[in-house]
Parts: sequence; structure tokens; C-alpha cells
Amino acid sequence: MNEKQYLIDDFSIQESWRIFRIISEFVDGFETLADIYPAVTVFGSSRVTENDHVYEMGRELGRHLAEAGFSVVTGGGPGAMEAANRGAFDAHGKSVGLCIELPREQAANPYTNLKLSFRYFFIRKVMFVKYAVAYVILPGGFGTLDELFEALTLIQTSRIKPFPVIMLGKAYWRDLLSWLRKTLVEKSGTISLEDLDLIQVMDDPAAAVAAIKKIVIV
Repeated sequence: MNEKQYLIDDFSIQESWRIFRIISEFVDGFETLADIYPAVTVFGSSRVTENDHVYEMGRELGRHLAEAGFSVVTGGGPGAMEAANRGAFDAHGKSVGLCIELPREQAANPYTNLKLSFRYFFIRKVMFVKYAVAYVILPGGFGTLDELFEALTLIQTSRIKPFPVIMLGKAYWRDLLSWLRKTLVEKSGTISLEDLDLIQVMDDPAAAVAAIKKIVIV
């Protein structure tokens, strides 16, 4: 066997074993998270510091969610994720962190009482949405926007049942929402005006939880 053929065969074997790692990660997630429903998944920037108003908003949100009977799910990292987990943890609720293994891995925040670590982003994304009855989006960057638009796409295409998608922080999201309306709706017609109705924008964490409770009975 020449070296090229050996490398091809070795790659095929590695890819086959990767299937089993993927299945194992799915099974572990399903078994570990089976009891967290109903959950609200919270996204936001890992760069938020403890003295930032976004951190306080996330902490208040986590507390209200836990007191209302919801599990709080985040990516398990620092910043806004830590804030939401901390609020739920302090209120003695279920505080869940779904961490991801990265080359420059961020340490998991200490305010979770249930934590899972994932190797594959796409499996982690499934877990975020599978047990969620709502998404709350705190100010954040690329990762936060990725989760926001993925949820909106899944709802728009009827791949998942509609649930509340709430963006907290009107000032932060104002320009993005204006661009969506002016460019995607009015200028290009790439989305419908009704698609923007999938989004609720608020400033008050308590109001966000009240909006979720109107739809979801805990």
C-alpha cells in the first residue's frame, strides 16, 4: 500500500469513528438534560464585565426566570452568560451551562448546577433549542447574532414550534432592527414585515419573563 492510499484509508477510519463520537454526544446531552424542561435559553456577550449594566440585566433576568419555574440555559461562559446563570443559581433554580471545547477555551462560569461540555457546535445548538420554550437575547456579538437568526429561521420555516424570541436592550438593538426593516423588508423584500413580528424588544427583564409566562404554563 502506498503512502497516499494509507492516508486515504486512515482518514476514512477517523471519519467513521467520528460518527460514534457524535452519537455519544447526542445521547449524553439528551440523558443529562431530560429534566430541565421548561427552559429558557439566554444568549449574550462573553465580554460583558460585572460592573456593566448588561451584566446586572442578565442577573436580574436569571433570577426572575428561576423564580417563575424556568430552567436557565446559557453557553456556560463568562459575561452575560455568567450573569444569567448567577441569577438563577442565587434563586436556587436550575442553572445550566452548555460549554464548548475551543482552542482558546474560556473557563466555565461557577454559577451552574448542571454543566455539559460539547465538542461539536451543531450538537450544542440542538440542545439549546430542544428544551427551550423561549430565547432571550442580551447584547452580544457574532455568536449571539448567530443564535438569534438561527432561531428566527427555524421558526420562519416551521422547523420548530414558534416560541418567544425576546431581545433585551432597546438601545443596543435599535440600529439592527432599523436595518432589517429598511433593507430586508422595504428595500429588497427578502423577508416579510410579518417576520419581524417574531421578535419582541424590551428593556425590563421582569417584563420579558411575564411575556414568556403568557404563552408557557410552568
